[in-house]
Formats: sequence, structure tokens, C-alpha cells
Amino acid sequence: MGTKLSSEIVLKDNDEAIRLLGRNGEIRKRIQSEMGVKIVDRGEKLLVLGAPEEVAKAKGVLSEMLAAVRNGRGVSVSDVDCALNLGNKDGVENLRSSFETIIPVAKKGKTVRARTRGQQRYVEAMRGHDITFSIGPAGTGKTYLAMAMAIASLQSRKVERLILTRPAVEAGESLGYLPGDIEEKVNPYLRPLYDALYDMMPRSEVFRCMEKDMIEVAPLAFMRGRTLNNAFVILDEAQNTSPQQMKMFLTRLGQNSHTVVTGDITQIDLPEGQTSGLIHARDILDGTRGIAFAYLTPEDVVRHRLVKEIIEAYEKHDSGQVRSNGEEEQEQE
Repeated sequence: MGTKLSSEIVLKDNDEAIRLLGRNGEIRKRIQSEMGVKIVDRGEKLLVLGAPEEVAKAKGVLSEMLAAVRNGRGVSVSDVDCALNLGNKDGVENLRSSFETIIPVAKKGKTVRARTRGQQRYVEAMRGHDITFSIGPAGTGKTYLAMAMAIASLQSRKVERLILTRPAVEAGESLGYLPGDIEEKVNPYLRPLYDALYDMMPRSEVFRCMEKDMIEVAPLAFMRGRTLNNAFVILDEAQNTSPQQMKMFLTRLGQNSHTVVTGDITQIDLPEGQTSGLIHARDILDGTRGIAFAYLTPEDVVRHRLVKEIIEAYEKHDSGQVRSNGEEEQEQE
């Protein structure tokens, strides 16, 4: 039987314990199940029981989360998952920066924060550069964090407009045969941007800003010839631009403006043989002063924990299916 250790965390009051462990104890349950420890609530103190190594990690995670709570930053189960991931990979001493990289958005109860090392570097890049490229797989927060930065800039009046654009590859950028005005035509292609908007701002506020042209939906095909001053501009799904479109877009940058370009170079929908404008821009602009490239990886994926398990289950099934098919072919031969 392995050695057991007990470690203590002192709390201010019972309310602090609730905010740290969850009103229904959901955070406590997650830490216990993921880290193999037992957390005992003793009123104004917590006891962490288990093997020494696990207790040390769990206490480190709890301590950093407690620091966030005491700074008025609530924690959730998703925060725990990210904290545990960071704690296992980078050491619990680095967890605090994850809770401190916050983007203020004016929606009651809403806090947007960078949850991984890669996301922290991405946010820092956006804060320190006029043009930022974010390249990485789906689910890493490329669009969401860019939208949060854009809304924060708009609400703090650092910029006057928020402009959202995305290449409509399926419609050949013409969009003419679709019904409605420009916004209605491009709306299906910009749905992820709208989703992020509605998650961070009340719908009534979004509509008000659109009526006043403070938030604009601008199809990439209609960007040519414009100069975008005092604006925060987001180009989403940039892997589906051509080099010519990318150059056209980047040269729209005006005074007091910021541009964020997001894309996943593993999901290019351009015709075979056509070069992606995102890859082309990366190859020729990387290292240019004032332009940052933030690379996100599968380690930066932030999603419901079951999604990861579902993906792993499907990969395992597909791998087994491939082997089975291969064995059948050998038998037939």
C-alpha cells in the first residue's frame, strides 16, 4: 500500500469554499476524479488526501484557483480542466497567469480569459501588434479570443468600428444569386463570428451597434479600395483566401486600426493546386516588425471534456476498423 499524505489549505470562510469547489461540489469532484485525491471540507480549511505527488499537484491547482477567486475571478469546471492540463504539463507554479490573462467584455457575469499557454501568447500578441495572425486547428479559440479583443477595444473606445469578414469560398465570392442585402448574403459564412458576438454581447446591443455602423459585416469581395481607420478588423477562415485576396486585405489597414487574421491551414477548401493566401503570407511576412504570428496546437483546444473522449473513441474505432479491413484483404489474397 502506497504512502498517503495530508495537506491543508486555509480558507477565509465557507462562502470561499463554495466559490472554490462549486456550489454543488462539481469542481471538487472533477479534481478528485482527475488527480486521484480526496478533498475534505473542514469549514474554513480543506484537507487534500492521497499519494504525495498527487496531493502536491492538487494543492498547487487549488491554491492558484483560490488566488483567482480572491481576485474576484470565479472559476468553473472548464477552468479546472484547463488548470489540470497546465498543471500536468507546465507545473502548477505557472497556473496563475492562466487566470490573469483576462479580456474585459461588458456582459454581466461574462469573463473571457486565455486558458492555455498558446492562448496566452496569442492574446499578448494581439495586445502588442497591429497585425496578428493566429494559425491553428479548430477549437483553439482563434476566432473567439479575437472577437473578445475586438469587443473590448470597441467598448473601451480604443476603436470606433468592428469589421468582420470571411471569404465565401462556396459562393465564389460573388454572392449575387443569394437573396437579401450584403449582410444577409454573407451571414451563413459568418455564423461563427455572430455566435461569438452573441455570446459576449446582448443581441439587442449587437443590433444597435450594427444600425450605427459600429459593427459591420463586410464580405471579403467588397473590401477592395477601402481604407479602414479606427477599426478592429477580423478576417476569419483566412486559409481560404488567395494570395491576391490576402494582400488586398492586409493593405486596407488604416490609422489606429488593428487586424487579426485567423485560419487553419489543415482545412483549406480552395480548388486543388491553388495556393492559400494564409500560407503565402506566413512565408513572406513572418519576422516583419509590427506583425505577430501566434501558432496554436491541439494542446490549446478548449472544449467540453467529453469531446476529447469522443474523438479518442472514434480514432480508436477507426484504427481498429483499418486493421480489420487489412486483415480481411490479406486473407482474401
